[in-house]
Amino acid sequence: MKREHIFLIFIFFLTFLSIYLLYRILSPFLPSIIWAILLAIIFYPLFQKLQRLLRKREILSAMVMTLLVLIVIVLPFTLLLASLASEVVDVYHRVEEMIKTGQLQAYWERTKEIPILKWILIRLGQQIDFSQTDPLPLLLKNLKQISTFIFNQTTTLVKGFSTFVAGFFFTLLSLYYLFKDGSRFFKGLKEIIPLPSKERDLLIQRFKDMIYATIYGGILIAIIQGFLGGLSFWALGLPSPIFWGTAMALLSFIPIGGTALIWAPAAILLLIGGAFLKGFILLGVGVFAISMVDNLLRPFFISTRTNIHPLLLFFSVLGGIQAFGLIGLVAGPLIATLFLALIEIYIQGFGSDV
Repeated sequence: MKREHIFLIFIFFLTFLSIYLLYRILSPFLPSIIWAILLAIIFYPLFQKLQRLLRKREILSAMVMTLLVLIVIVLPFTLLLASLASEVVDVYHRVEEMIKTGQLQAYWERTKEIPILKWILIRLGQQIDFSQTDPLPLLLKNLKQISTFIFNQTTTLVKGFSTFVAGFFFTLLSLYYLFKDGSRFFKGLKEIIPLPSKERDLLIQRFKDMIYATIYGGILIAIIQGFLGGLSFWALGLPSPIFWGTAMALLSFIPIGGTALIWAPAAILLLIGGAFLKGFILLGVGVFAISMVDNLLRPFFISTRTNIHPLLLFFSVLGGIQAFGLIGLVAGPLIATLFLALIEIYIQGFGSDV
């Protein structure tokens, strides 16, 4: 074996070893880095305008933009989480009080007299003996167990919150340097991609299209669904429509459940409480308006711009969440996009030579 070959093998070995060791070093911080990259992509157009306003002062522009992102994200989420915690505690106490005073039992008896529910219960009664089952004591017991569990998990919750704060700090730190040196990072990344310029530009363009379609399309869908949800709550006279509309906007990013995690329980509570008309109206709006926005617009925004099939998009999102957590909402479609882009490069380039 020639000395040049030995040297080349040695260089490849050191390169892959350094990549592996770098991955091991950065792996605890990868979620923070990926979130910073996504935030930088979202806010980079605004950062460029701020840079022109501040006469190309990179450090000052990056600091101001990072502070703006902090204000835009932290304050709304803090208020939302505080309101959500208050609402959950309030619902728990109200349900417990209704069980103790017999109000929930009365509502349940009235609900069972609804013709369609009565027919369903009669059919189920032929298969299941409901006489031995009383759901209300079981519900109260489970509520007590949930409250006891939450109290016993206080230490875990505090530890998780401290981990979240540390991760968010690393995200902001990464975000500052991505704003400050992002253009140089991107230029260097383009140079190390081992593809001809045409195929490299195609790959980068596919990634850009997917990122913009996923992020900006998702944000637009979240705003529409949150607005429709909040408007429905306000029109039906339900409490805190702005809060629940905001919660639905955030939950719209979750592919399974999504906004239904808010409007479905609210509709059920209305039905249990005897407000049948409001309950059925909210169910109808949720199924045929709020949910249909996601079913119609999301494939339109993503599939039409990226040429990725809706079925592949659906499974890539679900698989991405299972593999990478919440980041998988974007990471899953990006991996699918990489796969399709490489196939397209092969067909346009190497495939034409066969």
